[in-house]
Amino acid sequence: MEISDGIYNLIIFVLAIYVGYHVVWNVTPALHTPLMAVTNAISAIVIVGAMLAAALTETFLGKSMGFLAVALAAVNVFGGFLVTRRMLEMFKKKAPKAKAEGK
Repeated sequence: MEISDGIYNLIIFVLAIYVGYHVVWNVTPALHTPLMAVTNAISAIVIVGAMLAAALTETFLGKSMGFLAVALAAVNVFGGFLVTRRMLEMFKKKAPKAKAEGK
């Protein structure tokens, strides 16, 4: 009895979801910012791959799906950088409050 390639791919996909879930939920809060920065870098690589895939297709559906992939990956990258910046702002020391005058 042979197991098809689709079953192998499904098993790998389910294991990747399981491992990814446990890796992400067990990250300490101190590592969230570096993890977010790495995720942004991966998304930037996805943009390059989507542009290459869109350039190599010849059908309208392929071009439109490639454009959609590039647009969604770009939103993910820029949104990720905004979130990272906001997270880094939380670690900055706040200026001491000025004492009230006349007291």
